[in-house]
Amino acid sequence: MDLDAIQQIFFQECEEGLAAMEGNFTLLRDGDRDSETINAVFRCVHSIKGGAGAFGHERLQAYTHQYETLLDLIRNGTLELTPALLDVVVGAFDVLSDHVAAARDHDTPPSDAAMLERLAAAAGGDTAPKAAATPAPDIAPAAAVSDDFDDLMSMLGDVAQSEDGADAANGWRLRYTPGAKAFEHGAEPLLLLRELTMLGGKVTLCDRAALPPLDMMEPECGYLAWDVALPASVAEDDIRAVFEFGDPTAITLMQGDAAPAMAEDSVDALFDLLDSFDVAPAPVAVVEEPAVVASPPPPPPPAPALVVAPAPTPAPVAAEPAAPRAVAPSAPAAPPAQTIRVDLDKLDRLVNLVGELVITQAMLAQRLAENQMGGISELSDLEHLTRELQESTMAIRAQPMKTVFSRVPRIVRELEGETGKRVRLEVDGEMTEVDKTVVERIGEPLTHLIRNAVDHGLEMPDVRVAAGKPAEGVVRLAAAHQSGRIVITVSDDGQGINRARVKAKAIEKGIIMPDAVLSDEEIDNLIFAPGFSTAAAITNVSGRGVGMDVVRKNIQALGGRIGIQSREGFGSSFSLSLPLTLAVLDGMIVTVGQQTFVIPLGHIVESLRPDDDTLSRLGPDGTLLDVRGSYVPVLRIADYLGIEGAERNPTNAVLIVVEGDHGQAALLVDTIQDQRQVVVKSLEANYQAIDGVAGATILGDGRVALIADVDALTTRGRFANRPSAALAA
Repeated sequence: MDLDAIQQIFFQECEEGLAAMEGNFTLLRDGDRDSETINAVFRCVHSIKGGAGAFGHERLQAYTHQYETLLDLIRNGTLELTPALLDVVVGAFDVLSDHVAAARDHDTPPSDAAMLERLAAAAGGDTAPKAAATPAPDIAPAAAVSDDFDDLMSMLGDVAQSEDGADAANGWRLRYTPGAKAFEHGAEPLLLLRELTMLGGKVTLCDRAALPPLDMMEPECGYLAWDVALPASVAEDDIRAVFEFGDPTAITLMQGDAAPAMAEDSVDALFDLLDSFDVAPAPVAVVEEPAVVASPPPPPPPAPALVVAPAPTPAPVAAEPAAPRAVAPSAPAAPPAQTIRVDLDKLDRLVNLVGELVITQAMLAQRLAENQMGGISELSDLEHLTRELQESTMAIRAQPMKTVFSRVPRIVRELEGETGKRVRLEVDGEMTEVDKTVVERIGEPLTHLIRNAVDHGLEMPDVRVAAGKPAEGVVRLAAAHQSGRIVITVSDDGQGINRARVKAKAIEKGIIMPDAVLSDEEIDNLIFAPGFSTAAAITNVSGRGVGMDVVRKNIQALGGRIGIQSREGFGSSFSLSLPLTLAVLDGMIVTVGQQTFVIPLGHIVESLRPDDDTLSRLGPDGTLLDVRGSYVPVLRIADYLGIEGAERNPTNAVLIVVEGDHGQAALLVDTIQDQRQVVVKSLEANYQAIDGVAGATILGDGRVALIADVDALTTRGRFANRPSAALAA
C-alpha cells in the first residue's frame, strides 16, 4: 500500500473520530461529565495530531497540540469543565474540522490565531501563541536550565525499589524507545507514559545512555528510552492501544521478570518537573529556519527512524480507562469487533451481481413452474438462500443516521451566532440504519430544513418570552423505521407557518392566481415553489428563494416524499419518508393494457373491485371512490402515460388505493399478477427520466416492467382539474 493510500485511511479515521467527538460533545452539553467521555475526546485529538505529524501537516499538528494541551488539563482534573470552558472546547472543534478538511483537500488552512489565543487563555497561559521569534543569542538558555535539567536527569535515572512488588513477577515489562526523529512526527512520550500509569504502570528506568551534552542536543531528536512495569491484570491490547498511532517497532513488550518500579511519589514528582519545562513545540503557523551555525556532529540514534504505519482498525477514538482495571486472569477481555475497509465501487458491484442473481433465480422459478416443476424442495431452498444473500448484502451498505446527524450540532451553533437566537437541539433515532446512498444524499436536504427551522421557524428570545415561551427554542431531529421506510422528522416549537403571509407572497410572485382557493395543505406546499421566500431581507442564512424547492427535488429523486404539519404559534414539523434502500423493493405486479407495472408495497393501502354504488361521477371525466365514507379520486394510469388498449371502466378493472404526497388516490389497473421483491434499475441512467415512472426492473420471464412513481401520479391526478393549485405543486 503506497503512502497516499495510507494517508487516505488517516483522513477516513479523522472523519470517524470527528463524528464521535460530536456525539461526546452532545453528552457533555447535556451535563454528562463522565471521565470516559472526556478521555474519548482527548484520544481523538491525540490520534489526529499523531497522524498529522506523520504525514507532514504542520499546521494541523500545531493546532491539535494546543487543543490537546487544554483537553489534558481538563481530563486530569486541573481545570473544571464549566459551560464557558465547554464553549471554548466545542468552538475549537469547529476549527479542527476545518483544519482536517483543508489538509485532506490540499486547501489553505483556516485562520486559527484567535482560537489559539482562546485555547492558551483557557489553559492558563499568560500570552497567546504567536509566530516563532528569532532566538536571542545572549540569553544562554543552557546555563539557565542546567540545574533543573540535572535534577530531571537525576530523577529519571534514579531507580528506587517499589513498596509493592507482588505483581512484578507475572506482570508486563515494556521498553519504549521513541526514536531519533519521533518528535518530528508528533510523538509525545510524556503523554504516553501518563497513559501507561493510568493503566497501573510504573516507570522503572530511564535509559539516557545516548544523551549528548546539552549544548549538542537537537530539540526534535529523541535520545531517551523508558522501561515500564505494568500489572499482569492489564490486557495486552490495552497496552498496545496506547501506541496505536506510533511506530510499532518503538516498543518491546514481554511478560514476567519485570524490573522493580520507581517509587510512586517519585513518578508524581517526575511528571510535575516535566510539566515545568516548556519543551513542547509551539503551535505556530510558520516555523522559521534558525540562523546558520556550525553543525554539531549527529548524535547516535537509539533506535531506527519512525516508520509510519497507521493502525488498521478504523476506530481512532478508543475509550481510555480512568483507573487501573482489576480483571481476573480467568476472565479475558472480549476481543474487539473486526472490521475491514472496502472500496465502495466493489461493494456496488457486489450489490448489482446479487441483484442479477435474484433476477436469474426468478427466471428459473418461472421456467420450472411452466414445466410443472415449481414445487420441488430444492427450488424453495434456492429462493430462501437467494433472499437471505440479498438481505445480507444490503445490510453491508446500511449505515446509521448518526453519520448525518453528527453534522447538525455544528450547523445549529453557526446559526445561533448568525441569527442571535438560542436553540436547543434534540436528537432521537440516530442509530437507525439506512442505505449508504440515502445517507450520502440526505445531507443537503437536511441542512436546508435545519436552517429553515432556525431562521424562519424559531422566534427571537425576547419575542418568545413575550409569547409565554422559553427564550430557548427547540429543534428536534428524529429518525425511525415505519412500514419498510425510514421517516426523518425535523420539527420546531416556533411560530409555525403564517398561511396568510405565504399566500400573499405567492400571489405577489405570480406563483398562484389571486382568486385561487387553496386548502391549508396546499398553502403549506407553496413554500416548495422555486424562488419562494418570506424573508424580509436577504441574509447569510436565507432570503434568496432557494432551498426548500431543492429539498423537495432531492427527496423525490431518492424515491421519497415530504409532508408538512404546522400550527401557527406552536411550530412546524417536516416529515421525510424515504425508502430504506434504493436497490430493491417489494412491489405488486399489475398490468395496464399491454404494459406491466410494479407498484411499491410501501404506498399500497388496499386493493378492491368496485361496484356502481361506491363510485361517483365528478365533472366530465372525473370519478371518486367511496372508501368507508372517505372519497378518493380514481386515477387511470393509462390516461396519464398514454397506454393504448387499457381498461378504463372502473367496474371492470381493479382499483389499488395508494398513499402519496397529497393523500390517498385509487390507481385503476387491468389485473393484479403477483407480489414479489424486485431489483430496481435506474431508467434515467439507461434511457431518460419519464414523469410518473420511478424506475424499471426485470421480471422472471425477462420482460422489463416499469415501477410506478406513486407520488408523481397522485400529484398530477389531484390537481388535474385545479389549474391554479397545480402551480403550487
